[in-house]
Amino acid sequence: MTQPVQFRQSLLIATMMAAQAILPAFVAVASLYATIFAFRSGFDPLSSGIAVVAIVCLVLVQPPREVTTQLTSPRVSAVLDVIFRWALILAALLGIAYVTKSPLQEYPRRVFLTWAVVTPAVLIVSTLAMQEFMRRFLMNAFDARSAVVAGYNTSSLQKNPGMRLEVSGFFDDRSIDRLAMECDAPLLGPLADLGPYVRSHRTDVIFIALPIRHLQRVMNLLDDLRDTTASIYYVPDIFVFDLVQARSGEIQGIPVVAMCETPFYGYRGVAKRLTDIVLSVMILLLLLPLLAIVALLVKWSSPGPVIFKQRRYGLDGREIAVYKFRTMSVTEDGETIRQASRSDARITPVGALLRRSSLDELPQLINVLQGRMSLVGPRPHAIAHNEEYRKLIKGYMIRHKVLPGITGLAQVNGCRGETAKLEEMEARVNFDLDYLRHWSPMLDIKIILLTVVKLFRDEKAY
Repeated sequence: MTQPVQFRQSLLIATMMAAQAILPAFVAVASLYATIFAFRSGFDPLSSGIAVVAIVCLVLVQPPREVTTQLTSPRVSAVLDVIFRWALILAALLGIAYVTKSPLQEYPRRVFLTWAVVTPAVLIVSTLAMQEFMRRFLMNAFDARSAVVAGYNTSSLQKNPGMRLEVSGFFDDRSIDRLAMECDAPLLGPLADLGPYVRSHRTDVIFIALPIRHLQRVMNLLDDLRDTTASIYYVPDIFVFDLVQARSGEIQGIPVVAMCETPFYGYRGVAKRLTDIVLSVMILLLLLPLLAIVALLVKWSSPGPVIFKQRRYGLDGREIAVYKFRTMSVTEDGETIRQASRSDARITPVGALLRRSSLDELPQLINVLQGRMSLVGPRPHAIAHNEEYRKLIKGYMIRHKVLPGITGLAQVNGCRGETAKLEEMEARVNFDLDYLRHWSPMLDIKIILLTVVKLFRDEKAY
């Protein structure tokens, strides 16, 4: 979508786009030739077959859309693109060799392994270099397209050299005082003047940024602009809403805008799940002796089961059973549950130690392996508390758009323990929603590290 907005139709641009698409295949084949030459091996038919597979995968196969469009950094997107395609090439080669019983295993290993390791690094460097060259070339080789905006809102386009758009100004029926404009582009007049201005100034692009509720005015503007040659784009002011993981897409050609969605879709969901499984298995194996000792202490400390199971809400508000080492003399799981408080008589001596060190939460690693929970996410609350707070806190149930976690952003920011006041639960929910809005793998890592640091220093652990 970006290229049509920024640039006019051009054979030069089309040629450069084609060169950018072909470059990875050229680099991969050149790398194979160079590797064979370096080891003084012959370029036999098997080498030709490897080159063909590389060309097909690098030119014809596109990575999943979310890999290249949902990340903010074009450089990171380009690197992920290269990694995906290279992994596909190696998988395709191994798959073909297995199915056809081809003598790939007889191919010089040092040649194949060197090519497999060196080429992705060369591909990343060449791809980023080509990306930067094109950006600089297109920035300097073409004049910026002229644009105007119908309607002013916080999402209206501002002047940005990287966009290759020269925003001449805005049209709006409100006065400058009412608009409180925060950009350099001037107010050119009311919406009724848009059509005459575009026709007399040969404007290239028009952005209609009227609020969604003004649908009839949008239709009237489109009718008035039918006799112009300008490209027209609608920019809905969706940011007036409290959005969670907003993104655009389409369903059978119909454009849609996600306004409240999980951050764990596509490769993100796969990466999150694999991370949970690998880390949970490692932690369980590492702490197995400690888990056995804790289980014996719980059994010895008071009558009752070692593992306490409580019904809580999981992903999409579905009921799940969450495991904990029992820390109380009671096992409450009814319609009314009293939160644990400081000096709570129900807490056993061993239970108090477990709660202060958060060791009582370790059985939830089993929940993670079952797919009911994640290592990091909003902490699950008892069903009785969910039903209470969903009526009192706006957006409370949105926190269930992701798997609940053993630890979360709220917990490392001090929001744990008893919520005696409504404001305390509101603060916890706000952190949970921030986690959904701003999730990234680095945020999960940060939360895990902070959890370890705070493990024995949290005064609210009781």
